[in-house]
Amino acid sequence: MPDFVRDALVDTDLMEAYRSRPPYQQNDYVGWISRAKREETEQKQKRLAQMLFELESGDLYMKMDYKPSRSDKG
Repeated sequence: MPDFVRDALVDTDLMEAYRSRPPYQQNDYVGWISRAKREETEQKQKRLAQMLFELESGDLYMKMDYKPSRSDKG
């Protein structure tokens, strides 16, 4: 996980919400943010902001409805 993603999760107290997601979602989020190429448009920051918003809301994943299963909660 890139330091700036880890720092954002810690600073917003969303690390637990991130860790409670299934591993594929954790990997998807980090990969999606990391693959952003256009720094000049702040694409990485936009993607990071979307992830943080979705984790905070708890019911979204990549702009889709998300309902955690009991097994997702650990």
